[in-house]
Amino acid sequence: MSNFVDHVKITCKAGNGGNGSLSFHREKFVLNGGPDGGDGGNGGDIYFYADPNMHTLLDFRFNRKFSAENGADGAGGRCSGKRGESLTIKVPVGTVIREEASGAVVADMDTPHETRLILKGGKGGWGNWHFATPTRQAPNFAKPGVKTEIHTFLLELKTIADVGLVGYPNVGKSTILSVVTAAKPKIGNYHFTTLTPNLGIVRRYGKDIVLADIPGLIEGVAEGAGLGHDFLRHVERTRLLLHVLDIAGSEGRDPVEDFDQINHELANYGELAERPQIVVCNKADLPDAQENVERLKEHLEELGLDYPVFVVSAATHQGFDPLLDAAANKLDELPPIVHFVEEVTFDDSIKPGTFEVVRQGGAYEVVGSSMERLIDSVNFDDEESMNWFHRTLRRWGVIDALRKAGAQEGDTVRIFDMEFDFVE
Repeated sequence: MSNFVDHVKITCKAGNGGNGSLSFHREKFVLNGGPDGGDGGNGGDIYFYADPNMHTLLDFRFNRKFSAENGADGAGGRCSGKRGESLTIKVPVGTVIREEASGAVVADMDTPHETRLILKGGKGGWGNWHFATPTRQAPNFAKPGVKTEIHTFLLELKTIADVGLVGYPNVGKSTILSVVTAAKPKIGNYHFTTLTPNLGIVRRYGKDIVLADIPGLIEGVAEGAGLGHDFLRHVERTRLLLHVLDIAGSEGRDPVEDFDQINHELANYGELAERPQIVVCNKADLPDAQENVERLKEHLEELGLDYPVFVVSAATHQGFDPLLDAAANKLDELPPIVHFVEEVTFDDSIKPGTFEVVRQGGAYEVVGSSMERLIDSVNFDDEESMNWFHRTLRRWGVIDALRKAGAQEGDTVRIFDMEFDFVE
């Protein structure tokens, strides 16, 4: 199982924006050259790419930190800094990207060759020439680039398949997959031979049907018992379940009890028990099989379950044509494969309103990531820069928020590591 990884945690950081340049034109015989500081380059973006040639998240086991290149700083002569190189992270098709803190879906990479922008690089800061006006001809400040944050994501690989084969270990799921498709799963007469989901394709009525052999479930798997807990996620996308039973009870278990127990575990893991099912009674060539088929049908009738029942033998390759026809017809009636809807996006740019006022002793503290970036934009030794800072506070509603919190003329206001007297 060490070669198959289907869930990992990684950290990603888009590139910081380059700083704008504080520069003035210098040339022989030119006494008062104007401002010519260039803009900083934008930081590189973070993209994810659904690679159909990848089948596991193993590549992330030893490489879990990803950063795009920072934008270069601006220079004199209105020379803009170079844009940071973007980074593309390849993941298998079917990978769901979630934010670790909230569990919200960031992206569902369920389409082969799909590329998604996940984190945008920081915007480069303006050089000082942007701030020149008829009354301010020598602006002594420039804006720094936007600093981006580190984000932690959970990657979950959820197999893309139309039909999922579920059931206890050693009921013959892998053998069935090898009989009806060209897949070559590892098959052995012991439990948990299948440690990874195996995929196979069967063509029916001119359409390809993708089947997934899900590792065997056992009692308590939804609470983490055995191996199946890690692989139930691979059933989530399937539109139809083939519930495979050892109808002969060759392992010493009762197939009717197995049916109830597997459905109980599916119900404990979301709403999988409500997924349409076809019951596949395998090993029908062994003794006691027919008697158990009748018992199972009576049990389904008692439960009010209208599940089709097909009797097959993977060992003798019998009974599969009617089963596959029924599966193909059922899929025509069902909605497309489950797509996980995007629930959250990220934007590290400075936005008005991303702050709050907190009373700390005798001072009023304005906190928020946008405040730190705003402070970085100000040259506190320059009067014009200070005026711009105060106008920005008014435009963003910070002055009104301080007044609403009870700040009076002369009260101490703290923003990040700077302190000021509150002035109306």
